[in-house]
Amino acid sequence: MKVIVTGAAGFIGSHVAQALLGRGDSVVGIDNLNTYYDPALKEERLRLLAPNAGFSLVRGDVADREAMLALADAHPDAEAIVHLAAQAGVRHSLKDPYVYIDSNVMGQVVMFELAKRLPTCRNLVYASSSSVYGRNKSQPFGTDQNVQKPSSIYGATKLACEHLAEAYSWSFGIPSVGLRFFTVYGPWGRPDMAAFLFASAIVKGEPIKVFNHGDMKRDFTYIDDIVAGIVAALDRPPAAVEGESRHKVYNLGGNRTETLMDYIGVIERELGREAQKIMLPMQLGDVPETSADITESARDLGFSPKTPISEGIPRFIAWFKRYHGVN
Repeated sequence: MKVIVTGAAGFIGSHVAQALLGRGDSVVGIDNLNTYYDPALKEERLRLLAPNAGFSLVRGDVADREAMLALADAHPDAEAIVHLAAQAGVRHSLKDPYVYIDSNVMGQVVMFELAKRLPTCRNLVYASSSSVYGRNKSQPFGTDQNVQKPSSIYGATKLACEHLAEAYSWSFGIPSVGLRFFTVYGPWGRPDMAAFLFASAIVKGEPIKVFNHGDMKRDFTYIDDIVAGIVAALDRPPAAVEGESRHKVYNLGGNRTETLMDYIGVIERELGREAQKIMLPMQLGDVPETSADITESARDLGFSPKTPISEGIPRFIAWFKRYHGVN
């Protein structure tokens, strides 16, 4: 099948594109290669995809209505959309909220308008985030919880995306699946994420910032497990049920909660160097703990994360050393 994958030069998007190509699908990648972090890393990810005859790239912004809706004419045979493009970064959203509204919210609307125009589109899978849980206290986070208290602009835009998906699905019958990702890490990861930030600082002999004085817990999720969940969701569009929308939301998490200090410890061990730590208070927009209830995604998608940080971090560090030429 032909799948439109937005954010194809991104961390998760490039891995998803590779997985789809590997099983024989064709992929139309969309990416604007913005400068939120070094576009050179995005270009390197694309270089891994380019040799595959089933891959093509459209350089464009998902919020660009004219350019994106033109894909309906260029690729009328596209059967699904995996919408992963977004302006990322919880903390940055508090500094520059406008770009999050433009990219995340308008981008979601445009992708659903594109789905309406594709005659054979049978599913639209999109990226949500654990950030929608905001100031919820009950752990683990479950999709039946009230999520009306976001703690960041980023989280609020992802919640808006879920509401838009529900409205489009109810109004137009578009099958769609929202996936709430929990702290994704792994090879080719984003430089603004913890694993990359910590590894970069440690190899340079620079201190790392440890927020909430290290009293943080996360449901870290390895990239291969996330990709398996995305592909499973793509292959299982919600069934039509009378009186209900064809929209579902699932958690995709690692199914185990790790302390931040243990996470740092594995990175230190794999690099063979101890980090200099600056202990700091909690940052605005952050939360002390995330933990995913994956009961529904396990039941409906067969989601079964297999990679603890004791395995995933060594794989990330091995890639990090190769990419940066670190001994």
